Amino acid sequence: MIYPYIAGLIAVIGIILAIIRFKESQISITMFIFWLMAWFSVIIISFFPQETSFLANLIGIGRGLDLVLILGLLGSYYLIFKIYTMIEGLKSDISDLVQEISLKHEKIERILEEKK
Repeated sequence: MIYPYIAGLIAVIGIILAIIRFKESQISITMFIFWLMAWFSVIIISFFPQETSFLANLIGIGRGLDLVLILGLLGSYYLIFKIYTMIEGLKSDISDLVQEISLKHEKIERILEEKK
């Protein structure tokens, strides 16, 4: 089967990109560790799919594929939460900047009015 090799190659590329982005300070240490764990999980699951059934039975889930889907869903929720909190922070920063620019613009207009 060629699937494990394709998935492994994609995962290695993902690991390399995560390392590059971390070195360039584009992602935090938390996200770096998250992506490393995700990509190494892809490699392990691709080459040893039977192990997911073993882990699923340990946790109390019926099948290995169910475990993979549940973990993928939880990972997706985590990423959505991270993106949401980042957007909320950006909205707050933009509001602060707009307010600051407006106050400075008003101050400049007042100074120009006084000079007339």
